[in-house]
Amino acid sequence: MNVPTDRPVFKGEIATYWFDGDILVSFSNSVKRTVANISGNVALVKQITGNKRVPLLIYLKNSPMPDKETRKFSTEQLPNIYSAIAMISKPGLAKFIMDLLFKFNPPPIPMKNFIDEKEAKAWLKQYT
Repeated sequence: MNVPTDRPVFKGEIATYWFDGDILVSFSNSVKRTVANISGNVALVKQITGNKRVPLLIYLKNSPMPDKETRKFSTEQLPNIYSAIAMISKPGLAKFIMDLLFKFNPPPIPMKNFIDEKEAKAWLKQYT
């Protein structure tokens, strides 16, 4: 995955973002998620999107497991900033993250794992 050079790119502590049409694209950083950096990321995404919920295409990378409080906080914040999330990752990683975040409750927004970027974008279009 290459970060584009032909459009605005926004770098945060946990990810780098840019738009591909109406879809927000995220390239994950390998840092431990905490309530503090998730809070900062939510503020960054709201700034990037003009406080509108958007579909997210995320390229996941391995990162340390967040604590229970961070997982809960992250789950609560998802519907505030995203309408749906398509995850592209190595086989098993996205499933592991979804299992970790949503151990006892289903995801609060539509989420799906993909290997193919074009399929992920096509699926997200229904949420733009």
